[in-house]
Amino acid sequence: MQNISPLDTENHTTPFPLELSNSEQQGAPSTTTQTTVAPIAPPIPPSTPPLTIAQEIDALTDPSFMTSMARGLAVVKAFSDQRRAMTIAQLSHKTGIPRAAVRRCLYTLKKLGYAGSDANNFFLKPKILALGYSYLSSTPLTVSAQPCLNHVSTTVGESCSLAVLEQGGVLYISRSQTTRIVSIALNAGSRLPAYCTSLGRVMLASLSKSELDNYFARVPLLPLTDRTVVSEDRLREILAETAAQGYAIVEEELEIGLRSIAVPVRGASGAVAAALNIGAQSARVSREQMENEFLPVLLNGASELSVLLA
Repeated sequence: MQNISPLDTENHTTPFPLELSNSEQQGAPSTTTQTTVAPIAPPIPPSTPPLTIAQEIDALTDPSFMTSMARGLAVVKAFSDQRRAMTIAQLSHKTGIPRAAVRRCLYTLKKLGYAGSDANNFFLKPKILALGYSYLSSTPLTVSAQPCLNHVSTTVGESCSLAVLEQGGVLYISRSQTTRIVSIALNAGSRLPAYCTSLGRVMLASLSKSELDNYFARVPLLPLTDRTVVSEDRLREILAETAAQGYAIVEEELEIGLRSIAVPVRGASGAVAAALNIGAQSARVSREQMENEFLPVLLNGASELSVLLA
């Protein structure tokens, strides 16, 4: 998608007629001259920078849309494991939302008990978990999935996760963890890119052509390791292979040293509703072991979870 093939112009010559002098126009002897002409490469259009969160919000002009609420949610989502406490300036820079608006959002969150502050640093308080719990406690798949994930994890001795595709990314909704295998903390509510994770690929593989076109049009493909596939054409081939074989294996594309395998979880209609995976250290678990030992356990777990969606 970013490949630009330069023209090979080495030693390329073309005859170019020079303007005749007065003597040549009057019949004087002339010689044929050849001049090397370098072809003019077409200009490369400048890449369009991705929209900031604030620009995405401002682009929604529906009169019923609450911009202030969208900004408040954007401020909440700006906090992360790496930045658990942030200043107004940092939040404004990360979201693109003006400082005055960020200040009002934080003031409201503090008044409602969802945020706190220490000097100029703001942080989320435990009450914010109630927002996510409302979803987790009302979704049959998440309510009853944990025993299934625990069984899968115990059987293979590795971490097991359940996730859904949400806004082009992988959203973890349940997890059974044996040991921490990635540098970031993964729990219910964590998000990862879909294009370089096994969970994401089995769900992307179920999308229609128009849905997949829309995904690639709005999601930047960034290399997270030197093994991350960032070619749209190659990813489309991988997704076609994933759909055909019914599972996805990703090796060190999200993080060096991590190998994972995932299968789809289907609802009553047969549509893919979620994905189930097992992740392990690549030095300890081979690809063959994942396919021969882990895959049958995952498929059984996915069948059990599908019953919850019937």
